[in-house]
Amino acid sequence: MSEIANPPSAFVSILACKCPRCRKGNVFQKSLFNVFEFMKTNTNCPHCQLQFEHETGFYWGAMYISYGFSTALMIVFGIIAINADWSFTKIVIGIISLVLLLTPVLFRYSRILLLYLISPHRKFKKEYY
Repeated sequence: MSEIANPPSAFVSILACKCPRCRKGNVFQKSLFNVFEFMKTNTNCPHCQLQFEHETGFYWGAMYISYGFSTALMIVFGIIAINADWSFTKIVIGIISLVLLLTPVLFRYSRILLLYLISPHRKFKKEYY
């Protein structure tokens, strides 16, 4: 009998940084909160052996997703800063703090979204459950 009758939803799997095929294996080796090693990505899924980097330079596409995230954050931050009538110094300190705090999150989720959007194994197979 299978461990899981229904696999987790794609949304839950993306939030948990799980494999796009089996939705069980971790994409990243270390925790998001490990400041110096948050970017270490597994080569293959530990559960179903899906190769995460489909070709050399595959993750370069994640930069565009990260750029989109960063742009959206800066627009929201700018609107808040303008409406709150913050000084230029406060805005610069706020932007630098926001970028430093959110770099691990933006890095991870841009890679995960790229994997889920471009993965050749988007259809899930029952043998992995």
